[in-house]
Amino acid sequence: MLGLMQSQQLLISSLIEFADRHHHEGEIVSRRVEGDIHRCTYRDVARRSRKVANALDQMHLAFGDRIATLAWNGYRHLELYFGVSGSGRVLHTLNPRLHPDQIVWIANHSEDQVLCFDMTFLPIIKAIHDKCTTIKHFVALCDADKLPADSGIPGLQSYEAWIAPQSDRYEWPVFDENSASSMCYTSGTTGNPKAALYSHRSTILHAWASALPDALNMSARDSVLPVVPMFHVNAWGLPYSAAMTGAKMVFPGPAMDGKSIFDLIESEKVTFAAGVPTVWQMMLGHMQQSDLRFTTLKRTVIGGSACPPAMIAAFNDVYGVEVLHAWGMTEMSPLGTVCTLKNKHMTISADEKMTVRLKQGRAIYGVEMKIVDDSGAELPWDGKAYGDLLVKGPWVIDQYFKGEGGSPLVDGWFPTGDVATIDADGYMQITDRSKDVIKSGGEWISSIDVENIAMAHPAVAMAACIGMKHPKWDERPVVVVVKKPGAEVTRDELLAFYEGRTAKWQIPDDVVFIDAIPLGGTGKMQKTKLRETLRDYILPGV
Repeated sequence: MLGLMQSQQLLISSLIEFADRHHHEGEIVSRRVEGDIHRCTYRDVARRSRKVANALDQMHLAFGDRIATLAWNGYRHLELYFGVSGSGRVLHTLNPRLHPDQIVWIANHSEDQVLCFDMTFLPIIKAIHDKCTTIKHFVALCDADKLPADSGIPGLQSYEAWIAPQSDRYEWPVFDENSASSMCYTSGTTGNPKAALYSHRSTILHAWASALPDALNMSARDSVLPVVPMFHVNAWGLPYSAAMTGAKMVFPGPAMDGKSIFDLIESEKVTFAAGVPTVWQMMLGHMQQSDLRFTTLKRTVIGGSACPPAMIAAFNDVYGVEVLHAWGMTEMSPLGTVCTLKNKHMTISADEKMTVRLKQGRAIYGVEMKIVDDSGAELPWDGKAYGDLLVKGPWVIDQYFKGEGGSPLVDGWFPTGDVATIDADGYMQITDRSKDVIKSGGEWISSIDVENIAMAHPAVAMAACIGMKHPKWDERPVVVVVKKPGAEVTRDELLAFYEGRTAKWQIPDDVVFIDAIPLGGTGKMQKTKLRETLRDYILPGV
């Protein structure tokens, strides 16, 4: 017997219509490429999103056609989020930090029809436009008077001139909620990048679950700063959750340095911010040098890579900001777990709370997870056993776009490539990427643990641990370190710092100092490039 409830499709257009009706005065603040601060409201974004939809219709684009963006976080990008997906097309966010040849490959593979870009990236567009075989229209996200006369890109038009003649009245189409809404290519797979193709249903459910109190706890009382780029898994879904809850949105544009981020947090009374550890490291460095304090920031979600304990301690103990340690991946839309405390943790000691906060947290509703051994047998949730982490849920990938790589699933579960433990309370902790874990003498060493200890040293700005071949022990850990400006620490001093903080056999065999650790397009350390840099390195005594 079926229930007798109304059947209504879960569509992204409903988010901006809801925000328009119930939170029309809600602010959207953007630092633009031009350097100024732009202010508008959800009503403005809703109106202009409808103009975008009309403009796409005028181009005679088909349902499901891909519309690419190469843009920073800002109000125009937000309008495309809703105008493109709401009209039945697919929003494809390109990562400008990739090599131009990779951008060309991805744009051609996805068969993008239109590319909307910020003027910052005009040099990239000039270099690639004639190699993108399917793109018929290029739109610069700027005013008409900012469009260069000699761009060299045939038919280039400004965003404002593109939408200006369009009506702001538009009847959002109703279609199957399982239709594709947006796509994002991941570089975390082997071979060429593969695309996760999100649906309207998966996006709405992800926005709903991630906004819950035990997840990101978003509300109309929040001022939200997504430092995580809108080209990185749709800014972790924050634009959708913000429209759903009516939260104020503050976009940093291209200014991602520590001072600019801190100033925006203070001037716009930001209560909640989101970003990867490398961004917060720059901001905390700026604050420490200038002896600054937050006046409104209450919490920050940190993901993308493991958050060092020293960073959690700095936010929590020095600045009074709660850190929500989170984990996910492109194939998960991306949120999978958030580390929020339970009632039982309210009375435990600060050190015990820190032990919990270092974990990537509990699964949010909708995500199931398990850990398995090499044979696929499920391991216990005791906080000690560690194995390959598998997940499933309504916003977890079923297959990649165009079936690239075949089915990634194992008996209906998606293998994340992470090695983890799960404790009795359901708190998951990543111990390593399966390709980065170090096996020494038959025992596993977590590169994350080695990195976290190094990061706790006051002279260390960044640390990466990799395994190096050893004739007796198979592999031994080496920690690669970038020192803070003006700070000094020797190899022997740093190795001595490990004493008492980990088992002796887990202490690195060596320290290698370098000027910069290579980072990928999303701010994660690229250990493959680091290994290539150290290909001629030989362990001491070998």
